[in-house]
Amino acid sequence: MYSIIVVPPPTTEDENHPTQIRMAPGERLSFGRSGSDNDLAIAHEGVSRRAGEITAQGAFWILSNLSREQTYVVENPEGAGEHIKVGPGRLDAPVPFEFSRIVLPAAGDLLAIQVWAPRHDYRSADGLDGATTAPAFSVDRTKRYFAVLAALCEPRLRGDPHAALPTVDQVVDRLRPNWPAASRTSVQWNIDYLAVKLRLKPGPEEADTGPRLNGKKESLVSLALRFDLVREDDLVVLTEPVPRRVAR
Repeated sequence: MYSIIVVPPPTTEDENHPTQIRMAPGERLSFGRSGSDNDLAIAHEGVSRRAGEITAQGAFWILSNLSREQTYVVENPEGAGEHIKVGPGRLDAPVPFEFSRIVLPAAGDLLAIQVWAPRHDYRSADGLDGATTAPAFSVDRTKRYFAVLAALCEPRLRGDPHAALPTVDQVVDRLRPNWPAASRTSVQWNIDYLAVKLRLKPGPEEADTGPRLNGKKESLVSLALRFDLVREDDLVVLTEPVPRRVAR
């Protein structure tokens, strides 16, 4: 049973039908410029002859950087810019992302190898008695503030981890078809409410005088995407009527 899928950089021959290489646990895939020395040949003069190696390890995978000078970046397209760097000569770097993009700098180009890890192992419920654990973040997906948070996260959840965040006016426009009373004031109120609710800043009764929280929207989106408070499936709230009550 395969555990990861590797999609090489597209070529003119397979743009409509990208190649997929399926790997079972324990299998290795070497890649580089040389067609005779690698399982996957990447015909680009800026790629090392022996550039790297991907190894499937059960429910995850590891990356070895065999180049002498280039640092590879492994991005999480679903994680709002989350990434790891694998330096030259680094062997067996574990990659924690379920969907990843290995970015190879190649003589002015950035070549991307996509890696999907569709196999996941989960622990079954243990059935222990006693009080349940309090949730780390309490969000109600039926409330207006969640629709505002989903609208803020939408550009990055749609596939661009570096997308600019929408302005308050753009959030208003996104929500207004299903929330006719949406306004700059109501959206900003919900953003402030989320910052307090998710403990990014103290509540009014605890706050002392001082500067406002800078980068509030960026902080909210970063937190929401890192901890899966908003997933792509949650974007359905943007096409449903927004509840009448809270937040505002």
